[in-house]
Amino acid sequence: MFIIGHFIKAIAAVLEMGLNIYMLIVIARALLSWVNPDPYNPIVNFIHNVTEPVLYSIRRVIPSVYGGFDFSVIIVLVAIAFLNNFLVGSLYSLAARLM
Repeated sequence: MFIIGHFIKAIAAVLEMGLNIYMLIVIARALLSWVNPDPYNPIVNFIHNVTEPVLYSIRRVIPSVYGGFDFSVIIVLVAIAFLNNFLVGSLYSLAARLM
């Protein structure tokens, strides 16, 4: 059973790292919205292409633009924090019980 415990722990670590990286990308997207970046810059295009599907789906469901402020970024950051605490924490607890 300890092999399954280590496997679940590794999945939790990779998931936690992926969520943290995506959180940083979303924060970079929010910071880029404050300035006028070059739209042809490959880094700006990458950040936009990675975050826009998630942000657009939230904007479509919840009208999150009030007074020029886009709350979809905050909703995504809260969702990432929730997943990081609930899902990753649960996986770590499950792995600890199996080891």
